[in-house]
Amino acid sequence: MRARVALVLVSHSERLAQGTVELAQQMAPQVLLLAAGGMTDGGLGTSYDRVFDAVSQGLAAADGVVVLADLGSAILTVESVLEVLSDDAERVVLADAPFVEGSVAAAVTAHGGGTVAEVLESAEHAGSTFAVRNGGLGDGSAPAGETARDVVVSDPDACERTVVVRNPLGLHARPAAVLARLIAGFDAKVTVNGVNGASVLELMKLGATGGQGLVLSATGPQAREAVAAVADAIEGGFGEV
Repeated sequence: MRARVALVLVSHSERLAQGTVELAQQMAPQVLLLAAGGMTDGGLGTSYDRVFDAVSQGLAAADGVVVLADLGSAILTVESVLEVLSDDAERVVLADAPFVEGSVAAAVTAHGGGTVAEVLESAEHAGSTFAVRNGGLGDGSAPAGETARDVVVSDPDACERTVVVRNPLGLHARPAAVLARLIAGFDAKVTVNGVNGASVLELMKLGATGGQGLVLSATGPQAREAVAAVADAIEGGFGEV
C-alpha cells in the first residue's frame, strides 16, 4: 500500500534530484518520490513547470506533499508554485531541511504512515543530526558480544533489552531504515543507545558494527512488543548473516 504522503525533491541538477530519489526509494519503496531537477533544456537551474507538475502529481496521488529543495533559488521557485496552489496550503508544505539527509529521513517516516506534519518534522530534524556521536559504554552502549537480556525498569510501561548486532556490516542505511520503519508501527517511543529509533539518520550515526551490543529502551503501551520486534530484527541479521 502506497504511503499517504508524497515527496517532491527540487534541485538545480536533474541528476542530483533523480539520484536522491533513487537513494530514498531504496529505503522507502512504498513512498511516491518525484524528482523536479534542472531546466527543461537539460541545464542547471529550477523549472517552475517541472516543480508545478511534480507537486500537482503528488497531490493527485497522495493525501499530502512535502517538498525539499537544495538551494536558495530553488526555494523561491517552490514558493512561487505554492502561492498558485494556495487552496491546497494544508496539504503541501516546503521543508527547511538538508536536501539529501532530509529526503531520506522524510521518506522513511512517510513509509511508516506518517502524516504531512510528521514527515515535515522528520525532514527538518535531519538538520540536527550532524554532531559526531562517539560509541562506547559512556553513552549507554553495551559491550561487544554481550548476549541479549531483558531489564526490569520502574515504569510499568517501559522495557529495556540488550542485543548484539549480527550482520557484519552493522546498521548501515538499509538496516537502519528497516528498524525506523518497524518502530514507527508501534505505539511506543523506542531508543537505541539513547537515540531516537524512529530516525534513520540517528541510527546510522551510531556507526554500530557487527558484534556490537545495543541497548534498546522503550516506553508506551506497546513498549515490550516494540523492543521484542526490534531485537528480533537485529538478531536476525537483516538477511545479511
